Amino acid sequence: MSLNSVNIMGNLTRDPEIRYTPAGKAVCNLSIANNRVYTKNGEKVQEVSFFDVEVWGPMAENCSKYLKKGSGIIVEGRLRQDRWEKDGKTQSRVRIAANNVHFMPKKGDGGPAAEGGAAQESPAEFSASDIAWDE
Repeated sequence: MSLNSVNIMGNLTRDPEIRYTPAGKAVCNLSIANNRVYTKNGEKVQEVSFFDVEVWGPMAENCSKYLKKGSGIIVEGRLRQDRWEKDGKTQSRVRIAANNVHFMPKKGDGGPAAEGGAAQESPAEFSASDIAWDE
């Protein structure tokens, strides 16, 4: 028996990158930074870890549409290891395969009209899978 489950909150380190498979399915790649603050010898220490996230289907399209560098998200998913050979050496990387992505409200976001006084589309407080999309 095994368990593979990840819940992580962080901010995007770059804009989402979306592509489509030959069959037309959307795949969105995200990169998030996660901060850990702890005390060592009486001083606060900040440790930053970076994680790659892969999102599929309509949720990927919503991430691409609504998120940008700096956006806060919570990812629910599983770890996935990719392996390949390059120059005779086995390479690998671990990334998070998202089952769900929750968008966090922006700092100081009082609602859709908070920035610039004009209404704008804001999925804050919604899951990427909850947002309507055109099909």
